[in-house]
Amino acid sequence: MQFMSEPELRASDSEPAIAVSDARLVDEARQGDQQAFGDLVNRYERRLISVILRFVSDIELARDLAQETFLRTYDRLDQFDPGRRFGPWLFRIGVNLTLDYLRKRKRRLWFSLFSESPAEKTPDPSQADPRQALDLEQEVRRVLELIPEKYRMVLILRDLENFSTSEIAAIVNRKEATIRWRLAEARERFQRLWLRRQNATNPAALLPDPEEDSDDL
Repeated sequence: MQFMSEPELRASDSEPAIAVSDARLVDEARQGDQQAFGDLVNRYERRLISVILRFVSDIELARDLAQETFLRTYDRLDQFDPGRRFGPWLFRIGVNLTLDYLRKRKRRLWFSLFSESPAEKTPDPSQADPRQALDLEQEVRRVLELIPEKYRMVLILRDLENFSTSEIAAIVNRKEATIRWRLAEARERFQRLWLRRQNATNPAALLPDPEEDSDDL
């Protein structure tokens, strides 16, 4: 599969009118038409990379995860329910793949932290406040990382990527009422953590918000 260059990703999101439905392309791809699946890749690649980039902040990694998403999607075409929309199903695979990657990376990070010698873990007292080198996007990302996953995912998809409530519900496989509740909770948590971080003398020491009891409806 061929993927877009970074300048192409930054180009306008305007797309030509879609002449062939996703359902028809999926059906043709199931019958072995690789060009049909290639058309689906071209249709969703930019948006998928954009969504993944919100989680990983690395364009090359986002491209790699998007490629893996399309490969997994192709392998699972026989599991797709033609009565549902293809887009949300694709994004569900992509978001889940990205979150799995982040969980594994977090476990590796914790292992490396506890494997270091005390001397290696001692902070440099002369190091400047890292906030001075952070731009707004980096600050937002660091606050998002403090929010529990189920809230962070909804906040990113809705407020940063402009998915509708119904689309997010399809992506995360939850009812729309659950998504609306999680979004309100996510926004409140973000605002609270943002203020705490801006007022903290050591923002790196802020702990993530705790998870709560299941809110599945």
